[in-house]
Amino acid sequence: MGGRSLVRLGLLALVGILVALPVRVGAEEAKELSPEQADSVREIIRDYLLENPEIIFEAIDALREKQRLAQEELVRQTLAARHDELYNDADAPVAGNPEGDVTVVEFFDYKCPYCKRIAKALLDTVEEDGGIRLVFKEFPILGPVSVYAARAALAARNQDKYLDFHTAMMQARVELTESVVMRLAAAVGLDPEKLERDMAAPELDAILARNYGLAQDLLIDGTPTFIIGDRVVPGAIEMATFKILVATARDAETDIPQQREKRPYTARWGLSVGPQAPLSTRRDRPDQGEARLVKETPGEAEDSAQF
Repeated sequence: MGGRSLVRLGLLALVGILVALPVRVGAEEAKELSPEQADSVREIIRDYLLENPEIIFEAIDALREKQRLAQEELVRQTLAARHDELYNDADAPVAGNPEGDVTVVEFFDYKCPYCKRIAKALLDTVEEDGGIRLVFKEFPILGPVSVYAARAALAARNQDKYLDFHTAMMQARVELTESVVMRLAAAVGLDPEKLERDMAAPELDAILARNYGLAQDLLIDGTPTFIIGDRVVPGAIEMATFKILVATARDAETDIPQQREKRPYTARWGLSVGPQAPLSTRRDRPDQGEARLVKETPGEAEDSAQF
């Protein structure tokens, strides 16, 4: 929520205090203030606010904190209630160690430049660690080509080529188009005709619908976003930070329940990594999502695609 909206809400809250009069007084028999008394109280409050305007910002800060805590609690409940959908969905592709002691979930879009920026480092880190189970949640939010690429990737499971195809699309140095997606598919050994047939399967609609629903309930509106332990972590975080979060999640798995309940919860709204917040492509920022990795026009991109 923007600053202006918070100021407006803060002022409305203060107005609410004023219009809540007449107030009820007395311990045994409640009485209402007369209109004249109510006007006097309103005037006192008005004068106080004019003399102490900082109280408005205190009210806004209190409102912001209340909203943050409510959001964190909502996400905490969703993580618990939809645990199996997040971590144990048989339709969700998995990389790394299938029996790993820490599961990381990534919501991503193949056209997201920030997802692509960290894709190789992420897989390298997962392989180096040896104990991470990485669950992929296709979350195409950047237009029809994103949806096309996500369906193609999911369909590639039928040819046991998901990870190869996923990696090829993430590492492509050109803007993805439908024809580029198919050229990448052929380059990694997929049968393009079978792939196109499998992309029409209705179960892919169900998978994407579940992913959209999970993202909405977890208040995820950008890519990449990671679920690491009990944290929702937005943005293209540095791998050093990723390792710390994985280590924290791994330690939490060995805590006794009483200790784990006391562990502070940090959702996306409270997590800041490094000197500035990590980069992500947001659903409401299509200008970012459409930022090109190269300057070719779509036709030129297809001609110059490097696999």
